[in-house]
Amino acid sequence: MTKQMEIHSDDSILDEIEFKPYRNAMIRRVVPFLPAPDEPQTMEVTTPWGSVLTVKYGDMLISELDAPQDVWPIDAGIFDETYMMTGPGICIKRAITLIAPLSEIAGGDEDQMVTVYTLEGPETVRAGDFCLAKGVRGEIWPCLNEKVAKTMRPAE
Repeated sequence: MTKQMEIHSDDSILDEIEFKPYRNAMIRRVVPFLPAPDEPQTMEVTTPWGSVLTVKYGDMLISELDAPQDVWPIDAGIFDETYMMTGPGICIKRAITLIAPLSEIAGGDEDQMVTVYTLEGPETVRAGDFCLAKGVRGEIWPCLNEKVAKTMRPAE
């Protein structure tokens, strides 16, 4: 059995990866996580593939319009840098996202399990099902291949 691979945003392997720029044109829902002072200031959300991410006060909760139950958190500062509000509770990503197939990082092994250390917590995924995305501050996260194919286009 292959040893599980781990990737952190400061790993030198990321300097060797040929990331390609992509644009996302999907309109999304957004809700700020702003609990009252007497309520818990963090909460956990579970991704459709089973990763548990921690949302902290002020983070933005994003979801696709057709899947409002599948939310993921984005740091408020990164949201401000990368998204544009298009209406109440509606946004679109305006920043370029760098994308690389996770299977390439895993040496071509599509069955390799990879733990990606995101800002919101570790996510363990199968390399053949995901790409590695890199954001404006060097933050990384796994992104489903089918989501990249459906929602993103190479940036010109």
